[in-house]
Amino acid sequence: MAIKVLICDDQDVVREGLRAILKSAPGIEVVGLAGDGDEALALIANSLPDVVLMDLKMPGMNGIQATHQIRTQYPTVRVLVLTTYDADQWVFDAIRSGAAGYLLKDTPREQLIEAIKGTAAGKTHVDPNVAGKLFSQVSQAPAVETSLTASLSEREREVLSLLACGLSNADIASRLYLSEGTVRNYVSAIFVKLGVSDRTQAAVLALRSGIAGLKQGE
Repeated sequence: MAIKVLICDDQDVVREGLRAILKSAPGIEVVGLAGDGDEALALIANSLPDVVLMDLKMPGMNGIQATHQIRTQYPTVRVLVLTTYDADQWVFDAIRSGAAGYLLKDTPREQLIEAIKGTAAGKTHVDPNVAGKLFSQVSQAPAVETSLTASLSEREREVLSLLACGLSNADIASRLYLSEGTVRNYVSAIFVKLGVSDRTQAAVLALRSGIAGLKQGE
């Protein structure tokens, strides 16, 4: 079954260019084009895509606001940011809003397609330049998430570490010789203990607490 992708960008040429790129990619189907966050939310209600390619700086509802709304209203829909902005605040706000990954618009075609497929599979993809900013932020922040992470069992810490590296539940199950259902249960328990609602937020806490090192999705 093809991965359903919705493209949200305020520039016509970018939307059409991305649609042309993805049209030739096997296993991917573009199900909608949106010019801002409001339009994206309206289209998601009908098409329920697997992945939304999200620009950030747009008139009306911007990409940060739209990402938060999408993750709140449609938790199964994953948002992959694709933008020209790599300034610290844009990056951190997008991650806090629930973005599953963050790429810049100069990302090569093949890497973009790989990131879309990986995002749909539950992995995390971050542009190397952006990853550097996140790593810098994490390294400057004190590793004081102990009140949260200390409540995790050893197995939950292993699962969280792999989750933070961008592995899907299936990948984690294979790595730890567990069933995928068991991993899902561990992930759900981790979310409850950490007080987070998605994998990106859990990964950020794992990084800040030193449970995992930052790397791109495998």
